[in-house]
Amino acid sequence: MLDNVGTFVYNYVYMNMKAIKLSERQIRFLSALTLYMRREKRPPTIRELQEIMGLKSPRGVSQYLGVLEEAGYIKRGKGARNIQILKSIPSAEIGRAETVEVPIVGDIACGSPFLAEENIEDYSSVSIKLAKPPYHYFILRTKGNSMDKAGINDGDMVLIRQQPVAESGQDVVALINDEATIKRLNKFEKHISLEPVSSDKNNRRIILEHDFQIQGVVVRTL
Repeated sequence: MLDNVGTFVYNYVYMNMKAIKLSERQIRFLSALTLYMRREKRPPTIRELQEIMGLKSPRGVSQYLGVLEEAGYIKRGKGARNIQILKSIPSAEIGRAETVEVPIVGDIACGSPFLAEENIEDYSSVSIKLAKPPYHYFILRTKGNSMDKAGINDGDMVLIRQQPVAESGQDVVALINDEATIKRLNKFEKHISLEPVSSDKNNRRIILEHDFQIQGVVVRTL
């Protein structure tokens, strides 16, 4: 009798699960969650999901999880890492799921963190082949022509991988005296230079000995 009841409940839930169609954002959320769990071999916390998806609050994460649980894709239990994936994304939806939401940041106020809420103008869907997990990314709107010969022109949207270090020869976003600039990093024994890659000879290199921060590395223009 118990087995019959269990079968009935399962079938009822399964039929109702099929009736719920996920939005593109919900599919991307589930895809990011699945990729994280495959990579890390454990569920993410709410805070980690918030950072991965570029959401403004934990409440947004809970809303996504609630929809996915109602649709039967996941199950939540007790504790911080409490998510269990019950089924994968339907094959017909996979093509829509292979992107992540990346925040677009505009003009950066002096001293303001890049990904502070007031700096985020919007979000853009970017292929996970470009915005590869587990790194975090942001999109920066460029100003000026100091990197035009590197393919970065005034007003371009540039995908940045967020990281505090870079190798010599990489194009980086550097923070100098609370102002952001994109330049090519060159390391020398006693100093570091940030070089323009420009057709405009008025753009000059910046020689640094101390007190600057790398915010990220340029992946590509979008």
